[in-house]
Amino acid sequence: MAAALALFIKLIPLYVTVALGWLAGRYLEASGKHIAGIMLYIVTPSVVFSGVMAAPLSPEVIFLPFLVFGFASILAVVQFRLARRLLSDGTANLIPLCVGSGNTGYFGVPVALLLFGEEGLALYIVCMLGVTLFESSVGFYLAARGRYDLKESLWRVVKLPSVYAFLAAVALNLSGIGIPDAFVPLFDNLRGAYSVLGMMIIGMSISSFRGLVGNLRFTALAFFGKFVAWPALAVAFWWLDSQVLGIYDLAVHKAIFLISITPIAANTVVIATLLDTSPRQVAGSVMLTTLFGLAFVPVMISLAF
Repeated sequence: MAAALALFIKLIPLYVTVALGWLAGRYLEASGKHIAGIMLYIVTPSVVFSGVMAAPLSPEVIFLPFLVFGFASILAVVQFRLARRLLSDGTANLIPLCVGSGNTGYFGVPVALLLFGEEGLALYIVCMLGVTLFESSVGFYLAARGRYDLKESLWRVVKLPSVYAFLAAVALNLSGIGIPDAFVPLFDNLRGAYSVLGMMIIGMSISSFRGLVGNLRFTALAFFGKFVAWPALAVAFWWLDSQVLGIYDLAVHKAIFLISITPIAANTVVIATLLDTSPRQVAGSVMLTTLFGLAFVPVMISLAF
């Protein structure tokens, strides 16, 4: 109970930031779309790059992002097929992005730091990159397919810089090249902006939204995929690896489990805003899962850890 209460207190600043974003959108007419572009093309790649540069890399660790990417992609495809049968308002293409991703950065990083400390946080960030890769490739592609043709969708994926930031950081890290000391404060500041601006975008996006649920079927599918299917897959891998495969230790299992129980990613709102594809529906679902996560995450962590 004490751990759950400490975690609850740790998360309160995130919700205050969302409220500030709502105030900015409501009374200052701040636009989340311009900030969304900055986040997707500048801030997020910078956080990915610095996170990989700081991580101790080994073949097993390097494989972790691709493992998480694979899990997210499987869930996305399965949920996409289900969504196409149940949703007829053009929002089915956003379900894979909602389900496969997670607010592993803005929401998950403070939680991981509280649970795992600085050393465990680096491992968590490596796992988190799998979600970022999913958002920037499969998730973005499926979302864009709801608005653009195949060629245009693939071109928009190719232009996303997060994948290139990841590959560059791996190459430099393995070569023994670090970030120059003069640039360390810059990347620290960008990491702070990542959390603050990411949560404020949610508040800005819902500033004119009337009714958080919106399409009830969309919201139900998003909740099921994010809080039932993802954790179930993470627990299944935890059991299989600990009992049969023996590849990773407990720290990795906990990191993947934490990724699986985070709310829908705020970057989902960023992408929906950039694509101009039902951003209010997505923002409402993100906000509801974020509020739900305030209680869900501490309870699940208390049960699993």
